[in-house]
Amino acid sequence: MTKSVLLIEDEPNITEAVRYILSRDGWTVKTHAKGDNANDVISSYQPDLIILDVMLPGKNGYDILRDLRQSAEGVGIPVLMLTARGQNKDREKAKALGCSRFMTKPFSNQDLIAAVRELAGL
Repeated sequence: MTKSVLLIEDEPNITEAVRYILSRDGWTVKTHAKGDNANDVISSYQPDLIILDVMLPGKNGYDILRDLRQSAEGVGIPVLMLTARGQNKDREKAKALGCSRFMTKPFSNQDLIAAVRELAGL
């Protein structure tokens, strides 16, 4: 069975890179670029895994993660925060909100695939 990833990222170059890397690894990748309606997209798509940026138009990734973790369907979905914001305070905030794993940009293809596989239990 193919696993699905929802990538919530507003930078087109990052979106295409992640889509390409994960598609080659056998993942179905859906993308979304706005923060303000991201939780609705998560709810309708019901992905196996979410890759979430912090800095998004309309609503930041922390707020999306907080709302996701407060919803019944979002409690168990693994979330990989993939962001350029890599300070300790950013990591701690993401962890406190229920982030499954935190990764900073730039990232290596191998590290991304390994993180996604690990979060999906593969």
